[in-house]
Amino acid sequence: MSFHVIVGAGAVGAGTALQLADAGHDVRIVTRSGSGPNHANIERVAADASDSGRLSELAHGAHSLYNCANPPYNKWATAWPPLAASLIAASTATGARLVTMSNLYGFARGVQPMRATDPLAPFMNKGRIRSDMWDDALRAHNEGRIQATEVRASDYFGPGLGETSHLGDRAVPPVLAGKSVSLLGPADVIHSWSFIGDVCTTMATVGTDDRSLGRAWHVPTLPAVTARTMINAISDEAGLPHVKIRQIPAIALRLGGLFSPVIRELLEVRYQFSEPFVIESSDTTEVFGLEPTPMDEQVRETLRHYQSLAAAQ
Repeated sequence: MSFHVIVGAGAVGAGTALQLADAGHDVRIVTRSGSGPNHANIERVAADASDSGRLSELAHGAHSLYNCANPPYNKWATAWPPLAASLIAASTATGARLVTMSNLYGFARGVQPMRATDPLAPFMNKGRIRSDMWDDALRAHNEGRIQATEVRASDYFGPGLGETSHLGDRAVPPVLAGKSVSLLGPADVIHSWSFIGDVCTTMATVGTDDRSLGRAWHVPTLPAVTARTMINAISDEAGLPHVKIRQIPAIALRLGGLFSPVIRELLEVRYQFSEPFVIESSDTTEVFGLEPTPMDEQVRETLRHYQSLAAAQ
């Protein structure tokens, strides 16, 4: 068993930490608040991961260093560059391989499906930020300074995501209450949804397998379906009638953006829901033997999570 350091304790960071810890690895989670799941093999440390010296101390002796941080959209331009640079510096100083959790924002618009081996061609600011992060890590890898890999997923689905998922708090509680669901795009455009459990499994796998190094990998994801299909599946599993689904008008986002910087940032990613947005992940399955969780199991786990939250209130 080996020692792993994870930056971030959101759904991906906590889930990856638990998978590694359950497998017998020692895990250290680094967040500003010192948060994270309780587990005998997990140590939680409060620290600023953008401080490369401190992060290098914390990652000393680590097999892998995982970037599972998730700054708010409106802080990407200022938060990501120093944090990404610190992670590369700590990886260089300690020899810990760098494993980054990323997304599909760096791909060219309209190219479907998106494959992990496709070149990045960002056309929006968020995509350029993520693309630059991978370019810097891959350059350091190719120069022999670090060993790096990256995991990319489409929009998350599953338990424990809160408001960070378009099919999380924004969708499931309204379904259970018999209320309408509001979406960024039309309900009947196909979209890939990556199950959070599969995201964490992929991160834990590539972080412990030398075959992952030097390239990006896509989370094993079921064939793309519409948001209506997903929402109706939740209703069906709960034994409830299908609810109305509405699209949030662009003008409403613009007006909301006048008061909320986070809502303002949603305009830039709205295209992902107004046109097909499809991931291809077969090479991850072929190399690592990872399969996406069946849809009925995804829905059951998600529903159980939200029903338990409702029962606890």
